[in-house]
Amino acid sequence: MKSFCKLFHFLKTTLLLTGLGAASTFAGVCSDGMKISRIELQGLEHTKDRVVLRELQNHEGDFFSVEKFEQEKLKLQDLDLFTEIDADCNGGVLTYRFKEIFRWIPSPAGKSTDRDGLMIGLALANLNVLGEDIRAEVQYRTAVDPIFESNEYAFYASSPYLFGLPLGWNFEFLRTDSWDDIRSFQDDSYLADLDVDYQLTNHMSLLGSVAFRSLKNAAEIPEAGLGFAFDFRDSRLDSRKGVYFEYMLTHVGMGDTDDSDCNADVVEEAGATAGCRGMGGENYWEFLADARAYFSIWRFVTGATALARLRPGDVERYDYFYHGGANTFRGHEADSNSVGVHEVLLTLEERFVLRERKAASLWGINFFYGLQLVAGLDGSLLWDKGNPGWNNYEGAVYGGLHLVIPALDRVRFEVGYSPDRNEPKFYFGLFDKTTSARWRSR
Repeated sequence: MKSFCKLFHFLKTTLLLTGLGAASTFAGVCSDGMKISRIELQGLEHTKDRVVLRELQNHEGDFFSVEKFEQEKLKLQDLDLFTEIDADCNGGVLTYRFKEIFRWIPSPAGKSTDRDGLMIGLALANLNVLGEDIRAEVQYRTAVDPIFESNEYAFYASSPYLFGLPLGWNFEFLRTDSWDDIRSFQDDSYLADLDVDYQLTNHMSLLGSVAFRSLKNAAEIPEAGLGFAFDFRDSRLDSRKGVYFEYMLTHVGMGDTDDSDCNADVVEEAGATAGCRGMGGENYWEFLADARAYFSIWRFVTGATALARLRPGDVERYDYFYHGGANTFRGHEADSNSVGVHEVLLTLEERFVLRERKAASLWGINFFYGLQLVAGLDGSLLWDKGNPGWNNYEGAVYGGLHLVIPALDRVRFEVGYSPDRNEPKFYFGLFDKTTSARWRSR
């Protein structure tokens, strides 16, 4: 029995060290129980040491753990700063070796929304400002069809820490000038939004959000929200196992009294002032629940997700949800017949990992990539008042190929089919759907 236990422990350690094909490399022998006399970091040209050290679970004076190394490697990959993360041991010295992702990115900009379709433009991003794991980006985007009729200017900045505190933050400033043919209004607006995430424990965070939106011909719309999240996933990017639960309560608007900004000098044939058709302010609460669960066997990854948002109160049509497209419901395109005040999005997805994350370099630019085949089921519930019924539900099947890359998380090429519409649709999407489904501009 003792021999069997020793053999089992040896096999377990060997599998962890090889990472089951996940590109874990130990140049020297790092065995469980080795006393760590010193930790060294190599390859950090643009990243400050403390960005890495705060993610480590193996510390000087402790005994080395292969299991902890696998966990801290996933945390370091979540930073989206490195293409390779390896370690070796020599005489009690634990050395971490890194290869950094490109830092400055002057490049074409892309975005895919269900409303405007594919948008392209120019972007300048720095993925690691001052070496502090702060991401900043400016973008200009315009819709492809018709080109230059829908325009968007954006500035984004985010980081998982603030002055050394585990306070993640994400700031967004967005200028939009786009005709919304689904909800029939000109989205001539400015948006400033700040989201924070304070990590109380390893698995629990307090969430906060404040935003202010100025919508021409409507109102000045403030937002404020509080919530909490439980995160037991192995990784935030490309999750393979674990669960995530988030609950958020947000208040939007200040009311609908004398806050409609209509242009009196522009009069339509019917005698109504342009822009006055329901374009007043809002006053409602939003109850949000976001649940995700993942389970893996070998290269097969099963994921089940549910997003529910209920909005009691005064919601104007310009903020109605709509379903259809790569970011919501992959059974048909978004249209004016699929809008509502409340929504539930359900997805059951199976992924097969064709190629695990692999480091690469092109013209001196370091990056990584991976490939995954996907197939799944989408469910959509969209309604205005009361409780939803079967007439508010739609279902679809989809399949496709995902390319896993830095910064964008993944690029999605998918085909969806809804029996109710009886016509397959091709979709192109950026980011995981659990991320893109939460965008304000849908």
